[in-house]
Amino acid sequence: MNVEQAISNSLDSNPLARTGVVYVIDDDEAVRDSLALLLKANGLKVSPHESAERFLTSLESTDLQAPSCALIDIHLGGISGIELQEKLLDLNINIPIAFITGHGDVTTAVHTLKKGACDFIQKPVKENALCDLISQMLSKAHSIQEQTTTLEQMNERFKLLTPRELDVLDRIVAGRINKQVGADLGISIKTVEAHRANIMEKLKVNRAANLVQVALKYQAAKAQRLI
Repeated sequence: MNVEQAISNSLDSNPLARTGVVYVIDDDEAVRDSLALLLKANGLKVSPHESAERFLTSLESTDLQAPSCALIDIHLGGISGIELQEKLLDLNINIPIAFITGHGDVTTAVHTLKKGACDFIQKPVKENALCDLISQMLSKAHSIQEQTTTLEQMNERFKLLTPRELDVLDRIVAGRINKQVGADLGISIKTVEAHRANIMEKLKVNRAANLVQVALKYQAAKAQRLI
């Protein structure tokens, strides 16, 4: 099986993989062009870049909501591949990345994987490994996009809550019953019930258990700076 057939078969089994963008960042023109031509020939959108600096500049005018992934050479001139990974994390640009290198080492590989890289592969890249990797990364990109959309919707709903409703919600999450919430805030039980009803309507939940679950997810997302 040749390279094109291997990649095509893998991508055909995963329709989502053909709807994203693959960034190729490599200062070796021959490698960069070879990868770009190969991926384009198999129906993928490819955005090649000769340096981390040019890649980062291109992102300033790019719709980051579109599913994408990146193949990055570890030993780039200027900003290195590892430094690029750090910058993407600092900018909160959450796209799946994998490193390609001609002379890597275990320590470097472990470092990049701990920082969230999907893989660390040696040149020359094996065809089957490449197609599987691209398919997995673009599937992950779609999942990230879906999660981001869900979190944005959740954040918008929480913005509708008034300060008093947030006070009530905090106590509900802490396990306080209506009578205790009322005593804490100096309001009647009926007022607490009215606030609870408004909260559930704004957050689009219909059960108390779901209300607590949504609130905990929101708190966790804020703690992780996802929203």
